[in-house]
Amino acid sequence: MKTSKILCIFFITSCLTFNTSYAVDHSMHGGSKSGSGGSENSCAKPQFTKFSPDNLATVSPGSTFSFYAFNVVKPEQIEVTVKTIPVTVTTEDKDNFYLVKGTLPADLKNTIARINIKVNAKLPRCDGENGWLVKISE
Repeated sequence: MKTSKILCIFFITSCLTFNTSYAVDHSMHGGSKSGSGGSENSCAKPQFTKFSPDNLATVSPGSTFSFYAFNVVKPEQIEVTVKTIPVTVTTEDKDNFYLVKGTLPADLKNTIARINIKVNAKLPRCDGENGWLVKISE
């Protein structure tokens, strides 16, 4: 009788231990403890909001534009082009996002142009890209 109680306790303990170790592996999202889900390899994709001027707005050549960039580690990672023309931007740190400002190229006239934003992160899977269109008048 005493042996059966010991075996029963051993069986229950081993089942609980197995379930706990499985739960730890499952929470790592990779099935291994080697770090596929560890914080050093995780990232949040960059997010861009508050585009100004609005999408498809009509603007003058040389007009300013701005947007918010979230989940960007360094402002130097932000690249902006307008119709594939690189544009110099300024960034202002607002604690949990960057306010990014730039100026449309003055030689773009009577055209529709995409303001394209790209963030080149340390890990390629953490890169981000977005943008919007503006109508540039005379």
